Amino acid sequence: MDLTYPPEADEFRAKVRTFLDANLPADWQGIGALPHEEAAAFTEQWRTVLHQNGYLALSWPKEVGGAGLTPLESVVVAEEFARAGAPTGGPNDGFGITMLGNTMLRWGTEEQKRHYLPRILSGEDRWCQGYSEPAAGSDLGNLGCRAVLDGDEWVINGQKIWTSGGHLADHIFVLARTDPTAAKHRGITFLLVDMRQPGVEVRPIRMMSGDSEFNEVFFSDARCPKENVLGEVNGGWAVAMTLLGNERGAGAAVQALGFRGELDKLTRLAKERGATSDPVIRQRLMRAHTKVEIMRFLSYKALTAFLHGHQPGADASIGKLFWSHHHQEITELAMDVLGADSLAPTGQTPQRAFGCDAPGAPNDSANWAGVFYNARAGTIYAGTSQVQKGIVGEQILGLPKEPRADSGPWNEIPGHG
Repeated sequence: MDLTYPPEADEFRAKVRTFLDANLPADWQGIGALPHEEAAAFTEQWRTVLHQNGYLALSWPKEVGGAGLTPLESVVVAEEFARAGAPTGGPNDGFGITMLGNTMLRWGTEEQKRHYLPRILSGEDRWCQGYSEPAAGSDLGNLGCRAVLDGDEWVINGQKIWTSGGHLADHIFVLARTDPTAAKHRGITFLLVDMRQPGVEVRPIRMMSGDSEFNEVFFSDARCPKENVLGEVNGGWAVAMTLLGNERGAGAAVQALGFRGELDKLTRLAKERGATSDPVIRQRLMRAHTKVEIMRFLSYKALTAFLHGHQPGADASIGKLFWSHHHQEITELAMDVLGADSLAPTGQTPQRAFGCDAPGAPNDSANWAGVFYNARAGTIYAGTSQVQKGIVGEQILGLPKEPRADSGPWNEIPGHG
């Protein structure tokens, strides 16, 4: 683990700060300080500024429209944007750039890269993720959405659920079963599907916070071209694991900055309400401080590995486990600090449905209550804690795999005939 930056990083950091100072409003307090509609409008305009100035897809090669930055430069940009409370992209860029784009750089054909990557950067194509199903969430290999080749097109039938941002997207990358006679983790293909067609229906799911960030997606004879396969036909599981590594490992080097800001905000709230006179509250705040510091050192570890060319893998599950459980604990503490006010919250609800709220968010009861609701799902989305523990145990600690009763061809497993 290396806790220092070389001199060239400081030089580049000064350049990034100059860009932020020149392009952010003079009274900027962070994207979270804006009302929701203003924040959405600013983010859309800001994304255009980022694209024009080469601050999107930082590590992508320049020949496909990326910034061509080194891993160290990419981390410096992420750190400075986090400290400034400025968005690093639009609401779908986590799916389009971080997940699909990075995966396409590894698995895509040259034709796919030339077609899709520039359209992702320009915002012409906006993506969402078609992985989970009602019977295939934690056990993703159990998915049953089917795709059958009909001439030059795949015909897709089935359902996806918990599709984040599906209501904002016009494309979806879909894991579909293309060989039901193969074992459950085989016979799966990674398809690139245009959602703007008959046979694709998106239904919002209302969350306990009142928002509708998640969706159900139904496919009824939806189609995509034969060549819209990322990787190999029936080889989609390996592609899917690459993408999940990008999802769970994304932002690991700067994630602790968000949780530090959130804890500082809670500490201010506790002081304002006189809650720090309670020794139990003080102890819980110190526990949260300790966990955020551990997260910071985990981030340094991830950063050092990233700078040495290590791609996110099973080790990303450790960080995911750590932050998701911490976030539930700290938001529970916030509810206890608020007391009765948490039962009738007032103020501005969170802008984000995942993780910490946006930097600069108000320190009021509605914001904390909303973040508390959202944190409940943190141990489920992007891989449940039970699954993450299994990955750590089997792939990192070398523990024996759990016995399974559903091996063999997928269509011979009970319920799949």
